[in-house]
Amino acid sequence: MAAEREDYEAVLCVKPAVLVYRVPPRASNRGYRAAEWQLDQPAWSGRLRITARGSTAFIRLEDKTSGELFAQAPVEQFPGIAVESVTDSSRYFVIRVEDENGRRAFIGVGFMDRGDAFDFNVALQDHFKWVKQQSELARQDPDQGPKLDLGFKEGQTIKLNIANMKKKEGAPGNPRPRPAGPGGLTLLPPPPGGRGCGERPPCPPGPARLPGTPITDSVLSWPQPSAPAAPAAPAADAWGDFAKASGSTPNQTQGNTGWVQF
Repeated sequence: MAAEREDYEAVLCVKPAVLVYRVPPRASNRGYRAAEWQLDQPAWSGRLRITARGSTAFIRLEDKTSGELFAQAPVEQFPGIAVESVTDSSRYFVIRVEDENGRRAFIGVGFMDRGDAFDFNVALQDHFKWVKQQSELARQDPDQGPKLDLGFKEGQTIKLNIANMKKKEGAPGNPRPRPAGPGGLTLLPPPPGGRGCGERPPCPPGPARLPGTPITDSVLSWPQPSAPAAPAAPAADAWGDFAKASGSTPNQTQGNTGWVQF
C-alpha cells in the first residue's frame, strides 16, 4: 500500500473557499493571533486542496476558475512548524509556503465555516496517522530485515546416499508404506485368514463324481448312487466244482494214493 501511494498523488481534501492573509512577524513565542491580521482585508481568495505523495502532504492554494497554483506548503509532520493553529480562533491557521527556489514564507489561512476548518485539520491528522502505522508495520515485517542466502554457490554440490535409504526402508521394524486408495486415503490390509471385501464365500464340498459324468450344477447337487459290488459265489458252486474235480479222475486218485483195497 505504501509503495502504491508513492507512485501517485492522492487527494485528501478540497475546500472551494479560503482566504489568505499577510502575517506580521511574531514578536514573542506566545503564538499567532488572527485578530492582528486585518481580517476584513484578505490578500487573496481561492480554493484549497490537500494532496499526498508518499508520506508528505501538500497544501495547495489554487485559483477557483483556472486551477493555477498560487502557493504550496509541503507538510512532513503534523502538528509541526509547517501548520500552526492561532490562539484566538479555530477557523484560522498559519502555514509555511515554499516556492521552487526553496524560499519560504508564513501566511495566514482562514475558512468562512468552522466545518471546513475542522475537515482541514482532520485530513492532515488522518494522513499522518496512516504514515505512523506504515512505519510500525515496516519495523515488524521480517522481510525488511537481512535475508538469508540459501542458494547453492558456484561449484557447490550435495550428495545423497540412496543405497542406505533403500536399506533402511527394507529393514525389520520399519513398516512398509500402505497403498493409498481414492482421495489419498490409506487402505488397511485384510485380517489374516479372512476374506476381502466383495469376495464370495467358499463353496461346500460336493459329492464325488463318477467317471464320465459331466460336471454340472444339477449333478453336483444330486446324491450320487454308489457303485454295485460284485456278487459273491455261492457255497454250493464251490463244493460242486470240488466234487466234479474229484469225480472226474477217480482212477488217478486211487492210483496215486497207494491204498490197498480188501
